[in-house]
Amino acid sequence: MRNPRVGCVVGGFLSLVLSLSAQTFTTLHSFDDTDGFEPYAGLVQATNGSLYGATVTGGGGGRGTVFKITTSGKLTTLYTFCHCYDYGPIAVLVQATNGNLYGTIPGGLYDDGWVFKITLGGKLTTLHSFDGTDGAAPIAALIQATNGDLYGTTSSGGASGKGCGGFGCGTIFKTTPSGKLTTLYSFGGTDGANPAAALVQDTNGNFYGTTPNGGAYGAGTILQISPSGKLTTLYSFGGTDGANPAAALVQDTNGNFYGTTPNGGAYGAGTIFQITPSGKLTTLHSFDGTDGAAPIAALIQATNGDLYGTTSNGGSGSCTYGCGTVFKITLSGKLTTLHGFGGTDGTNPAAALVQDTNGNFYGTTPSGGGYGAGTVFSLSVGLGPFVETQPTSGKVGAAVKILGTDLKGTTSVTFNGTAAKFTVVSKSEIKTTVPKGATTGKVKVKTPKGTLKSNVVFRVKS
Repeated sequence: MRNPRVGCVVGGFLSLVLSLSAQTFTTLHSFDDTDGFEPYAGLVQATNGSLYGATVTGGGGGRGTVFKITTSGKLTTLYTFCHCYDYGPIAVLVQATNGNLYGTIPGGLYDDGWVFKITLGGKLTTLHSFDGTDGAAPIAALIQATNGDLYGTTSSGGASGKGCGGFGCGTIFKTTPSGKLTTLYSFGGTDGANPAAALVQDTNGNFYGTTPNGGAYGAGTILQISPSGKLTTLYSFGGTDGANPAAALVQDTNGNFYGTTPNGGAYGAGTIFQITPSGKLTTLHSFDGTDGAAPIAALIQATNGDLYGTTSNGGSGSCTYGCGTVFKITLSGKLTTLHGFGGTDGTNPAAALVQDTNGNFYGTTPSGGGYGAGTVFSLSVGLGPFVETQPTSGKVGAAVKILGTDLKGTTSVTFNGTAAKFTVVSKSEIKTTVPKGATTGKVKVKTPKGTLKSNVVFRVKS
């Protein structure tokens, strides 16, 4: 099935697209086309300690790459795409508990996109090719749910058939790590349309997400969907409260969700909002251009409890609409601009940041840099190292990987105070199991340099 709308969907999504003395911003790598071009996708830290990402175009095949980069900036191209009419990955990769990375390709003139896996060594396998009826143009990242399956969205296609301009309004799907795909829901327009962002799973097992179009007012929605596919529209945007949410939500420890809209708000330059699981929305900040504009990336909650994100336009710099910013915002809505892009350091960031276990933030810009082909950057704001568990919940006896920095010489691992047996695999990984008697709380790892705490609470399931 040909899907000429893929180019429109992808192009439309991409087109959405003041430093402080206490901050340290570093451009780690400038792409030059031979090693990739337009890294729209953000980065993910893998269990080996390296960061992984992708570019939309460039590389040896000219159609995008998957790359690995160390925190010091050494880049290795792992895979180059060569499908003549395809785009490379737009969404960030996700590392599953089996150690492999998973991602999506939006497709091109002659196909409707696909789901793939790639090993840390660069061996790529296509798991599923969409045909339109089961979805098309997946431009969002996957997430691995607590049941081990991967969940995602497609921005067009699905059972709605001729809806949304004749190309379908998009779908929500799940796939096993081996590639068996099930379509859970097909959008029809009034319930949302053209989902462009990853889902997030809450502690009760339900998923939450956004659609940039459709809904009661045509300006996008926030949705909840059960693992079995029952969808509830929690909120429809109308413009003054924001419009066209194109990024995933993030849930804080209190259960509320936070997100961004690239348009609408008090000044028309986008918003940051909070929404309760029941659907009560509060606008925390409206961008006015000087402090950023068009935030199309998801927020992340850092270890200090604040939210961090990027805007694709606005701020300082020589770009026509501003080159974009990095910012932080408190849960109560106080925003601080941390960095304004100027061009040589990158322009128009379109992806979420990632906080590495060394405490620093890392991200990408799809343009700018030394050769105009995009960059990888780091930003230090003085936050200390921590550990991350994969997964973040499990029953007693369940296997858990602990990701960190400089874990050699670890002397103890505890789950909310209960000691666990463990094996140090490398300086960046520990393998353990949830110990008998463990309760929900932080995981702590004692090393020769001090005790590291997990960035989120580990939930012990009954």
